[in-house]
Amino acid sequence: MQTEAHNLLHHWREAVPNDRMAHLIRDTERAFRRALQNRLAAYGVPFGHWSFLRILWEADGLTQKELSARAGVMEPTTFAAMKAMESLGYIKRKHLPTNKKNVYVHLTAAGRALKQRLVPLAEDANRISIQNLDPADLATARKVLLAMLFNLTREAVAEDEVATIDRARGRIAGRRQNGANTSASAR
Repeated sequence: MQTEAHNLLHHWREAVPNDRMAHLIRDTERAFRRALQNRLAAYGVPFGHWSFLRILWEADGLTQKELSARAGVMEPTTFAAMKAMESLGYIKRKHLPTNKKNVYVHLTAAGRALKQRLVPLAEDANRISIQNLDPADLATARKVLLAMLFNLTREAVAEDEVATIDRARGRIAGRRQNGANTSASAR
């Protein structure tokens, strides 16, 4: 019986061994996700909560908006996950007395305790992924992936900066236009 894993290995070894790098990275990420998802399931923790827990273990008390940005997901996704995590007793959501608009997310003792149980599961998946690999090859792979990430991120940052400059130019042009209209109507 052919499984998804068999099909994936066939693809990379025989069918299209020189497929695009983006596809290889995506398939590797999916394999990592599946390995961790299976481990987390043993503790009843949905994979979708993993990223949020990792972020909160490092920076407890973020707003839901900040969590969305750091996790790279849309705010409705974060809202749904926070609602579920709160019902599981992993987090508490709070408004500050001085700021009723933002919802701040804080880990509970149960949420903090998960770190001790779950991080070793992720470390185990990572350990399995690098079995029998030469440390020099791992260092090269890390260097190459970081360079690729930098290149792609640099492009996105440049696009964001251009958009910010364009918005600022638009505001300045709008002010000039409004100023010209005000001067003309004052005559």
